[in-house]
Amino acid sequence: VWWLSVDRPALVLGSAQPDGVVDRPADAAAHVDVAEDLDWMSTKITNLRIFDDEKGVMNRSVKEIAGEILLVSQFTLHAATRKGNRPSYIRAAPPEIAIPLYNLFIQKVTDQLGKEIRTGIFGAMMKVGLINDGPVTILIDSKNKD
Repeated sequence: VWWLSVDRPALVLGSAQPDGVVDRPADAAAHVDVAEDLDWMSTKITNLRIFDDEKGVMNRSVKEIAGEILLVSQFTLHAATRKGNRPSYIRAAPPEIAIPLYNLFIQKVTDQLGKEIRTGIFGAMMKVGLINDGPVTILIDSKNKD
């Protein structure tokens, strides 16, 4: 991601600039997510070699380049669209499960990265803006570790 921002009216929650932004406005807890999934995902996100080295090859992690992470909860990633024309979000965890998982995930990513990360506000309507540097979009799914 070249540029990323999350805000609400009159309040910028976080933004990040080029050279080391991991776009992760894709944290969506499912009913079946557990702490072990968060361990695996936080390790994967902070160590995945998705940034260019001196030869222009994606060979460096966000940790290696001292990059930033902006993490935003987004339950709509669990939308089921197989039937009908209205998305169903039944696979998304309810707030009483999702909020503690989200907070735990923030802590695990912070610990893995070795510095504070920026976050959105759980459940809030936010303006998420980004400019992709690619196109590169990578889905990281703890239930499908291919």
